Amino acid sequence: MNQALDARTLAVPARHRRLCICADDFGLHTAVNDAVLYLVGMGRLQATSAMVGAPAWASGAAALASIDADHLDVGLHLDLTEFPLTIPARSLAGWLLQGLRDTKALLREVHAQIDAFEQALGRMPAYVDGHQHVHQFPGVRDALLTALTDRYPGHHPWLRSTRPGGGGLKPHVIDALGRRGLEHHAQALDFLRNRRLLGVYGFDGDAHRYRHHVDAWLASAQDGDLLMCHPAIARVPGDAIAAARCQEFWVWSDPALAPSLMAGDLQLLPMSQMLKG
Repeated sequence: MNQALDARTLAVPARHRRLCICADDFGLHTAVNDAVLYLVGMGRLQATSAMVGAPAWASGAAALASIDADHLDVGLHLDLTEFPLTIPARSLAGWLLQGLRDTKALLREVHAQIDAFEQALGRMPAYVDGHQHVHQFPGVRDALLTALTDRYPGHHPWLRSTRPGGGGLKPHVIDALGRRGLEHHAQALDFLRNRRLLGVYGFDGDAHRYRHHVDAWLASAQDGDLLMCHPAIARVPGDAIAAARCQEFWVWSDPALAPSLMAGDLQLLPMSQMLKG
């Protein structure tokens, strides 16, 4: 249980719900970067997760650095499956099965990605999560917590919890891949987390179906939840979810979404602001 958040939540009126909407994969492609920056400008996003080894990170980082950190949480999207910096990319199954054997190499990689983030933005990550949720895998989790504890004693970035925030099989599969272990160790080291993770679906269906998902997530959001998305303004070549990214951007940039975003006393805030004591 995220005790630190839960304790503060007691002081929040019952009808008041704070939600952080986060776009993943900044740096993957200019089409992703442009979508994220556009949605930030609309006030639709309060966080974005950066892939510092990806092809469009260098060209997009300056734009992120110019945004007030009080208005947008920029986090490290720890990437071990597509564009790591010091080690070969490996499949999710490979990291799940072999990560505990490679903790020294993983520690080096985590530090390299944090270094790249700090060099580009001039500050520490507001939070850390994992591309394809790899941050919660045993071994990866251990290296990540070790690196963050060493680098930021007393002022940790928050971590993404994958505690399910909706029905269906996929959220529970993601949860089972290491969420409990990550939360157990993170809580012992005083790392704060979001309450639940919304936004998980099969990247299937059309934009109207995705809009239905979004309306359901917004209506069911609880105080302290995180809602992830993966927008792009155009198809990313070779990307397995290229079509879904475009559909997500269409929905999140639609002015007609405003009533859903404002319904039920929903307040959109960076997660770091929710977690402040």
